[in-house]
Amino acid sequence: MKRALALALAAMMSLQPVLADGLADKQKRAIAAEKGGFVETDYDPAATARMFEVAPAPSNLPPGQIAARIKDVAQLQSARDNQLVGYGLVIGLAGSGDSLRNSPFTEQSIRAMLENLGIATEGGSARARNVAAVIVTANMPPFVQSGARIDVTVSSMGDATSLAGGTLIMTPLKAADGEIYAVGQGPVIVSGFNAQGQAEQVTQGVPTSGRVPNGAIIERSVAAEFGDQTELTLQLRNPDFSTAVRIADAINAYTRQRFGQRVAGERDARTISIRKPKNISAARFYAEIENLVIQSDTPARVVIDERTGTIVIGNQVRISRVAISHGTLTVRITEAPRVVQPEPFSKGVTAVEPDTAIGIFHPDARIAVLDGPDLQTLVSGLNRLGVKPDGVIAILQGIKTAGALQADLVVQ
Repeated sequence: MKRALALALAAMMSLQPVLADGLADKQKRAIAAEKGGFVETDYDPAATARMFEVAPAPSNLPPGQIAARIKDVAQLQSARDNQLVGYGLVIGLAGSGDSLRNSPFTEQSIRAMLENLGIATEGGSARARNVAAVIVTANMPPFVQSGARIDVTVSSMGDATSLAGGTLIMTPLKAADGEIYAVGQGPVIVSGFNAQGQAEQVTQGVPTSGRVPNGAIIERSVAAEFGDQTELTLQLRNPDFSTAVRIADAINAYTRQRFGQRVAGERDARTISIRKPKNISAARFYAEIENLVIQSDTPARVVIDERTGTIVIGNQVRISRVAISHGTLTVRITEAPRVVQPEPFSKGVTAVEPDTAIGIFHPDARIAVLDGPDLQTLVSGLNRLGVKPDGVIAILQGIKTAGALQADLVVQ
């Protein structure tokens, strides 16, 4: 009976939103302690052993492209941020706040705030334009303790035109579990501005969004179990099998010399599992291995942003030898109707005779041979064509369709 009740409670708790850093495991142990000591495991020992395999010898991979430290290309799975959100008011705006008629929630928030401060507002009507309702967001870093400060982002929720010069009043920030973890307050810094007159308006940047540096104080820390972990999990920021294997090899080479054993094993293209050696803390052990230098790989990729005309070409991008014709085709159609008069003393009538002229212009048409054995040759070949960024985008898409682009084409 106790075993069944513990299983039911564990299933109910798994449906609740939890935070990172092992909070769910602590809840499971607390339930197990109350209900007879039964702990529900995610994997049986045999499955865990199969998932964690350490290679007996280093791999024979070729050298990578860039030398980087482990902490620059990977991060601990348990050391992630937690997102916070809250609703608040920004006051002190110079007539650029919400119009209370179009944003009734702002007026309701003002009344609720004044009532909490002991000021009666029944029967009154506020028409001030110096208050704006905002959504406040922040990222709570891992291992942060009570009393620390973090930055917050403030975004207008109503029809305010600018938050410049405003001050965010005390706003509680909640996490996914509904608990308050921080409180934000302070002056809002806005990078954009909005200026308008009777006949013209100029806006630069986003004046309805800003930041409050160190504007939130942590009131509650997330329960962390990093010091008690016997297995660490690294996650690559850019998944790559070669990089994952090289990280495992570098850690094993270090731990074999330092502790006399191999402790790391690659699980997939993103994940590396590490067993912490005995007689050393998890923090000290990770501090020793995070500065190991490895050779990382990057995939051959071309990223295109058609909205801004931005093109980013990776160092490993190659193009097979192709011939390209590119130019601007202009077709101009001109209508010039003529009025035709009849002969004198004839029975004819005045008529309109159509006259159409069609001209075709192709001034920049050219054919070029493009070959890209390396990035510098590829860029030089594209520059020889003398095309603008939108033309380069069309050329790269055509080369990809022809099967000559030896890279992944990402269009944003």
